[in-house]
Amino acid sequence: MGHPDPKQIPSKGKPWSALSALDFVHRVDLILPEKLLHLVGDKVASDPGWASVFHRVIMTLGQILEGDFFTEYIKIGNIMMLSEGRLDSENVFSLKDGVLTMHLDKETYERAGLVGKPQGVKGKRGLKPRWSTSSDASTVMKTTNWPFEAVQFDLRSPSMLHGKKGFDRLAYACKNALNTPVTWLFCNLSNTSVPAPDPLSRHHPTKYTSQPEISKSLVAKVPSLKPQWAILESQNRPELDEFATDIYEWLSLVRLNCPRLKVDDKIDPYLSGYAVPGDAEVMKDDKLCRISWQGFIPPKWTQQILADVIRTLPSKSWFSLSATSFTRGFVRDSADCTILRPPSSPGEYFLWDIRRHD
Repeated sequence: MGHPDPKQIPSKGKPWSALSALDFVHRVDLILPEKLLHLVGDKVASDPGWASVFHRVIMTLGQILEGDFFTEYIKIGNIMMLSEGRLDSENVFSLKDGVLTMHLDKETYERAGLVGKPQGVKGKRGLKPRWSTSSDASTVMKTTNWPFEAVQFDLRSPSMLHGKKGFDRLAYACKNALNTPVTWLFCNLSNTSVPAPDPLSRHHPTKYTSQPEISKSLVAKVPSLKPQWAILESQNRPELDEFATDIYEWLSLVRLNCPRLKVDDKIDPYLSGYAVPGDAEVMKDDKLCRISWQGFIPPKWTQQILADVIRTLPSKSWFSLSATSFTRGFVRDSADCTILRPPSSPGEYFLWDIRRHD
């Protein structure tokens, strides 16, 4: 994890590619020693780039495919949108990179008359079959949650225009079956200015800003954040896996501000058996700081924060950046990406890429 170019944030190679694969990010946490907070304090307080902006708007699906909104934001621009709802019980829509994905219940799917593939485990009691449909039948993907193929709608395809058979079928479905107003989260990813007049404004959106929330003076027991040299030298994979699991758990508890990490914690061991990992001789008490953002956050913004932190903090200091996506699966699972640069280890990092796989 070398020193990133401020004008060209890396997009390939880990950890950058792991962040970009998160889809729709809901929460970001930056953890670092409190003594280093002053180095990023100016950015937190005044840099608009450290505050992610998004909107909440009520629109029908058909309004997204009409007029200037469709032309300026989908065909020309770059946006991401996510509708409210739960995949296991409601119709849910998402739009990213020009691809519209619709997760529909059986009744809506049949009324819409669109081509899709069933999602969900056949014969699984308590889960109704779901259908995922798309506007470009030539693009097929395998879902990450269930072993069924799903078809997606590429709205940037040249065939996605009024008068074309596939697009007219989608427009008909929006008019006759998918015509209920839906609450969306909207984020403009384009680096250019907002179109004038803004097609979004006629829908009376509510603007939100994910301002950083700073939690200071988190006095906690801090384990050794570097594996012992003997483990690395012997290439002992089980011990390295155990170390990585323990540190990931500790970082997760810091994100939660768990009282089990506090220096003066005296919980009855019958109620909680957790102990900070590592030897007591190398463990130390330290003040930590956690900077958190919550909202509808694009992965590219998270990459920018990581690049700024690497450039701002001393190369031998440690920090951790975590990003968690919205829950997307039928079992309400979400993806999580946590990056740790150990102390005195410039260019090195640990990466925990937690997501559901088939």
